[in-house]
Amino acid sequence: MTTLLVIAKEPVPGRVKTRLTPWWTAEEAARLAEAALSDTLDAVRATPAARRVLVLDGAPGAWLPTGIDVVPQIGGGLDERLAAAFAACSGPALLIGMDTPQATPALLAQGLELARGGAVIGPAEDGGFWALGLADPDPGLLLGVPMSVPETGAVQRRLVDAGLTVRDLPRLRDVDTAGDARAVAAETPGSRFAAAVARLAGTTAR
Repeated sequence: MTTLLVIAKEPVPGRVKTRLTPWWTAEEAARLAEAALSDTLDAVRATPAARRVLVLDGAPGAWLPTGIDVVPQIGGGLDERLAAAFAACSGPALLIGMDTPQATPALLAQGLELARGGAVIGPAEDGGFWALGLADPDPGLLLGVPMSVPETGAVQRRLVDAGLTVRDLPRLRDVDTAGDARAVAAETPGSRFAAAVARLAGTTAR
């Protein structure tokens, strides 16, 4: 059974996208996070998969569309939370976050297909990864990988040492700064995220 996983935080001010608060308030950053999450979940819903799962830190809100199961994140470090998400899958799985609303259904479908061959990584501009797919979702392949640091993606490529063939998806930009937000909005005209950035255009550089 193929599974699409989204790992995310409930878009609550002060708990999500705090890296954006030098440019916007916590409430504004949360609105951007909600828009990014909504766009991401729309792309997931439009991608062929046997199961679509939101692995959520927090509670679902009105932003959650139908057709997506919700499971709570476990405690622990991010590597442990990602590992637990994969451990709940019984076949090829692709995991993404909520920081790349520019990811399209076609790109996610490509990731799932590549995952069937062993493993797939979607590298991020900051050195991490925006997507990770495994044919056999062994949680041990993630445990111990340092997360949210420039070498995250490089260390995760230890999948090769486990005997897996690793293929790459296109490199995408995570939304961590106002510049990131503007660049991603420009890539996704007509999206909720682009509209949210446009509404905040006059509030940057506080």
